[in-house]
Amino acid sequence: MSDAYCSDCKRQTEVVFDHSAGDTVCSECGLVLESHSIDETSEWRTFANESGDNDPVRVGGPTNPLLADGGLSTVIAKPNGASGEFLSSSLGRWQNRGSNPDRGLILAFKTIATMSDRLGLVATIKDRANEIYKRVEDQKSSRGRNQDALLAACLYIACRQEDKPRTVKEICSVANGATKKEIGRAKEYIVKQLGLEKGQSVEMGTIHAGDFMRRFCSNLGMNNQAVKAAQEAVQKSEEFDIRRSPISIAAAVIYIITQLSDDKKPLKDISLATGVAEGTIRNSYKDLYPHVSKIIPNWYAKEEDLKNLCSP
Repeated sequence: MSDAYCSDCKRQTEVVFDHSAGDTVCSECGLVLESHSIDETSEWRTFANESGDNDPVRVGGPTNPLLADGGLSTVIAKPNGASGEFLSSSLGRWQNRGSNPDRGLILAFKTIATMSDRLGLVATIKDRANEIYKRVEDQKSSRGRNQDALLAACLYIACRQEDKPRTVKEICSVANGATKKEIGRAKEYIVKQLGLEKGQSVEMGTIHAGDFMRRFCSNLGMNNQAVKAAQEAVQKSEEFDIRRSPISIAAAVIYIITQLSDDKKPLKDISLATGVAEGTIRNSYKDLYPHVSKIIPNWYAKEEDLKNLCSP
């Protein structure tokens, strides 16, 4: 901590430097005095798993057990000046011509990382997708298939296995042009191949409507009370035999909750936030309507409010 002048406090105050975000924050009022500043101190970092090991003598990324060389490769850079340019370019060409068994894997892992970042997924899901792709690639049976669809399917399966499912439409939005049908075929192929490898079916977990609820509500900007009511309602809906996909049920519940609140959301906005067609939401609402009095929490809406809901 150090002292700096705060424009809100109108005096010298103690400031805190957030190294992860590069922000300088006033410790009294929380004003960000400087953002995205560059830390010019030494780049010593430790990647040891043991919390008690604080040896600051290692830099660079951790090794990758999925690669043959652990990710510890050599790159011949181009020189800054003219001297030695011919030699370094020749060495670079020879290095590129050399057989690198990890080249395809490295490119695939980079693509998975890019898709994960665009979806805001955690590192455990990305690592699980990398592992799934490595196991499929080791079988040498994926040649000639759509690579983007294959990587997207690995990410979809990883999300399911980590209990953080994403819809196929969400995965498709970051799949570099791969269609939902192509991703679906790639998913079936991967499940079949991994099942043959293990000699048993691949467990991907069961999708519930509640798995998507908080994210969909956040996309619509719903308040905490409405989100809590939607989560309770979608849990109670599982007690009834509603033969709709979990995503469609989640969208229909959100539609009902928003219609009972002061901040009503148009059906078009709910469709965009959930990725469910407006007609599908209407049909799901029609199936949920007979059970509304038992699904919607009593603390959120009274019986008179439920009667004011438009009939399907």
